Amino acid sequence: MTGTRFASAEDYLCSLESPKQETLRSVLEGIQLAFPNAELKIAWNVPQVQISGKYVFGVSSARQHLSLAPWSDAVMADFAHRLAGYDTTKGLIRVPVDWKVDHELIRDLIRARLDELGLSRK
Repeated sequence: MTGTRFASAEDYLCSLESPKQETLRSVLEGIQLAFPNAELKIAWNVPQVQISGKYVFGVSSARQHLSLAPWSDAVMADFAHRLAGYDTTKGLIRVPVDWKVDHELIRDLIRARLDELGLSRK
């Protein structure tokens, strides 16, 4: 993927081999189902989710894992107990390329990010 500029999240996903493509597609489709107003954008050449013009979640593929980013150190800290079984850094979660997507966790991370931004769904 080095050197390739992606025009859309779909372009990015199509560039990935299996099972990375299927896993990230499931993540993004689950977000769009849970948050119909979510927009998929390409920023930093990877898919990012925006709601009301604010970044709330990002995904990317690496050689041996996939990265999920809730765009908030505070959200990461607040969810430390639920992320205990994952490889994490201050700002992202690394999951296996064939991860069984935990849609509830992703939804809760995004809701927490929306709360932080004052964009909670009513």
